[in-house]
Amino acid sequence: MAETELPAPEPVAVPARSPQASRLLSLDALRGFDMFWIMGADSLGGAIAAMASGRVTRGIANQLEHVEWEGFHFEDLIFPLFVFMAGVSLVFSLGKIIPRYGKDAAFVRLMKRTLLLYLVGIFYYGGFSTSFQEIRLLGVLQRIALCYGATGFLFIFFKPRTLVAVTAGILIGYWALLTFVPVRDISLEKQAIQLSLQKAGETDPHKLFNATTTHVRGGYEEGKNVVNHFDFRFLPLRKWDGNYDPEGVLSTLPAVASCLLGMFAGIFLCDPRRTPQQKAIGLAVAGLALLAAGFGWGMFFPIIKKLWTSSFVLVAGGYSSLLLAAFFWIIDVKGRQRWCQPFVWVGLNPITIYLAGELIDFGQLASRLAGGNMNALLDHWVTKGFGALVLSVLALGFTFGLARFLHVRKIYLRL
Repeated sequence: MAETELPAPEPVAVPARSPQASRLLSLDALRGFDMFWIMGADSLGGAIAAMASGRVTRGIANQLEHVEWEGFHFEDLIFPLFVFMAGVSLVFSLGKIIPRYGKDAAFVRLMKRTLLLYLVGIFYYGGFSTSFQEIRLLGVLQRIALCYGATGFLFIFFKPRTLVAVTAGILIGYWALLTFVPVRDISLEKQAIQLSLQKAGETDPHKLFNATTTHVRGGYEEGKNVVNHFDFRFLPLRKWDGNYDPEGVLSTLPAVASCLLGMFAGIFLCDPRRTPQQKAIGLAVAGLALLAAGFGWGMFFPIIKKLWTSSFVLVAGGYSSLLLAAFFWIIDVKGRQRWCQPFVWVGLNPITIYLAGELIDFGQLASRLAGGNMNALLDHWVTKGFGALVLSVLALGFTFGLARFLHVRKIYLRL
């Protein structure tokens, strides 16, 4: 049904929107900045580190790699920042629909977009191109869809004060789940379970798992915690890490809290009682408070991205809020917008660019121009690693070029 055919119900209470919040270029730019790293900008750090193997460049390269398990690097911020920005954006999108068409219409639109994004996630990970058992039910796009749907539902039907309690309940409840619920005394981590199978003379990990009768609790070790064990037992089909999935079932719950933090930031940006300067400062203060709380909690409840622990939610939310404050201050408050246009092109079409990266090998296109012998010559003529740097820049250039092409022709994939 077209929007003009929808009935116009009585107005409902939604967060008021200021004129400044009607269109925030900083939101598109920050989404594009996030996608910049997803598109492969982390390869720049590796190339730079290869060119100059100093302490600073090695530190940059290290930050552009995921931590193996416990800890936090810049690379670990990319995914939760996208989830955070989904929460910010839904305030603006649903905030337009609710007062005009009502909560029911907003809910229908929300569910359609959630389902479509989830199906796109299934397609991204191969769809039905392989055997049925290889379908990945939970992945990056699927998690974004589930977080967007759950947070949007809460935003439509509950007041912000209630949602503060919901967010706190999720974070505390998830901590209690990992801390107090006992699990079988067996590690499902690939190497550990393989060693256990060899010792037991067994080939089926499920038989070994079911034969384990002793239990432990309060563990955050990889493969030996309630989150990983739950996926092993109840998550069907393909699991990314073999026996469990970093975007699994239980860890999606705290990811919803990450989206809720973004929703709170969106509501704050829409508050007409505050000046743009106050909004930027408020976001920065909130970010610092979340970082302090997250790192403090992390001393007792480790910061682990693959479990999306509550401390990880707070740390990632803190950095996300600080980045949003910086982008909002520079772009929307100070009006310095020319530098961010390439990010805006990408930020207006993030899902399209994400899918394009899977369907089009931009790295291969770059190699056709500067790979092989040309890459070796660049390393020889300039310095070691320069060829890899040129390849990275070319691949990113192709991606930005596609984003600009779509933007100029006003082609956007709106899920």
